[in-house]
Parts: sequence; C-alpha cells; structure tokens
Amino acid sequence: MEERAPRQPSHRRSGAASRLRSRTFRRARGVIIAVCAAALAVAVGAGVLSAAQARPTAAVQAGSVTDSQTSVSTSDGQVAALPAAGAIDAELDARINAIIDANSEYQLGVALVDLSDGADATAVHEYGVQAAFVAASTAKVLAAEAYYHLVETGNASLEDPLGAYSAEFQLQALIQQSDNDSWSLIMDAVGHQELTDYAASIGVDYAPTRNTLTPAEMARTLAALYSGTLLEPGHTAQLLSYMQDTNYESLIPAAVPAGITVFHKYGLLGGQLHDAGILARDGRAYGLVIYTKGAGLGSVPERTEVIHQVTTAVVAALF
Repeated sequence: MEERAPRQPSHRRSGAASRLRSRTFRRARGVIIAVCAAALAVAVGAGVLSAAQARPTAAVQAGSVTDSQTSVSTSDGQVAALPAAGAIDAELDARINAIIDANSEYQLGVALVDLSDGADATAVHEYGVQAAFVAASTAKVLAAEAYYHLVETGNASLEDPLGAYSAEFQLQALIQQSDNDSWSLIMDAVGHQELTDYAASIGVDYAPTRNTLTPAEMARTLAALYSGTLLEPGHTAQLLSYMQDTNYESLIPAAVPAGITVFHKYGLLGGQLHDAGILARDGRAYGLVIYTKGAGLGSVPERTEVIHQVTTAVVAALF
C-alpha cells in the first residue's frame, strides 16, 4: 500500500487507537524483540558495534576509498598488518555506477559507508543523484532517534502514553510496521521544529513539512545510530531490533544471503521507492542507502530489481 505523507501536528488520537488495536498480536512478539534488544545491548557494550565517531562532515564523492587495515598475529608472535578485506574501492564504485547508468530512466541515488571497527564512518561514498529526495518513511528512523534523545535527556519516557498505547509501542509500530499514525504521534511528541533542530545537531538538514533527505544524509543517520555514539546502548539496541523482520522485506533484505544481518527502513510514497539499511557480519558492517524515483508506482518492480542489483554488488564486494 502506498504510504501517506506525515500529518501536520494534531491532537486527534482516535485514528491511531483504532488502527493500533487491530495489531495487538504484536504484544507477544514484543517480548521476543525485547530479548533480542537485550542481546544487542550486550553486543554494544562489548564493542561489537563500531565505536567509530559519526561526526557531521561533508560526504566524500564517488570514487573515494577508505583504506582501513586489520592486523593478525603470526606464529612468532609478531603483529602483521593486512589490507582490510572488502574495502570500498574503485571496482565497486564502477559496478554501482554501471547499474545506475543502465537505469537512466529513473532517478537513482546511492550512499555507502563503512561502519566496521576502525573505519571512518564519516566517509560517505555517493553515487548517482546526490540531491535531496522525498525521504518517505526512511525518515521515521530520524524521528525515532529524536524521541529516544528526549528520553535520554529526561524530557520524555518510553512509558508515556501516546494515543492508546505507550511511546515504546508507538516506536515499534513506527519502525517495524511503518505505521503513519505512530509517526504523527511521535513527531507531535518531539515537536516539528525540535525535530529539525535535532537533525541539524547530527549534520542533517531535515524539516517534517518537506520530508526530504539526501542519500548521504540518511547514511549519516544510520552511521550515527550503529556507531553507538548517538544513543545509549539499550536504546541503540532496541531501535536496531525494530529494524528487523519488518512489514516490507522485499528490497535490500531480499538480496542479502543468509548469515548477513540486515537492519533497515524502507520508504514508498508516490514515485519514491527507497531502502536504507545496515549490513553486518563478523565485525564488518556497512550502511547502504538506495533512493529511487520513478513516474509512479508502475515501475516499482523494475526499481526493486535495481535495488537488488546494487545490494548484490555491494555484498559481493564487501562480504
């Protein structure tokens, strides 16, 4: 179903209540997700998630390479430095650009950032259209981050009532089910100007009234979250857990083989079809944002295939 644009601030809650009551089955699943979130929190604390700083700097243009290295201990006890496997290099740049060039009937923007331990999470590689797109529901990640920030600064609680349910319930519905009523409730709780100010504080130019982001800005939003520098470990883990097993797994996740963990948020609105994800395995992680724009919904199958092609190229090169 095509998504709606976010509503303006409103105090009417009846719509949220009626829609959310129909999904009470998620209460049981929430217990499972809570367990997963706790496990992720332990991983954050142990340093499995990258500790790379997510500073708001200008994005690196296409073709730039982050030359990170890893080290191994040899039999004689010496430490030898080896080039990191799966670097974002000129060959991968060429593959992504070739896919974009072969689908010139669409507007395509791709951003890729290395979130692995020791990598520079500020070095965003950009391909295709680098201007802002209507972000559709990918921006819900930013709204969720802003609400968690309110919680961490003592200005809100996950137990606060929003509509007929708690803020925690609305955050899960917002991300995992892409619920637009939950989006409106969360944005009302944060405040539209406050959300703009929060986005600016992490280097992102965002206003709910226009709901636009560049692929690089969305990549920085993911990088800040996954690095563990944006939110407290428990909130980081909870939000990431909501970005799994969502109501729309046919984009980036469908092109990722078993064994690679995917956290993502899709967007579908009019001519916009997007996915913004984090791919992780064995200490390596990458933020991948693919924004597409066509004439309407008729080209969704073709653009889904483009998203699969880009994802496949990234996975083949980096994992």
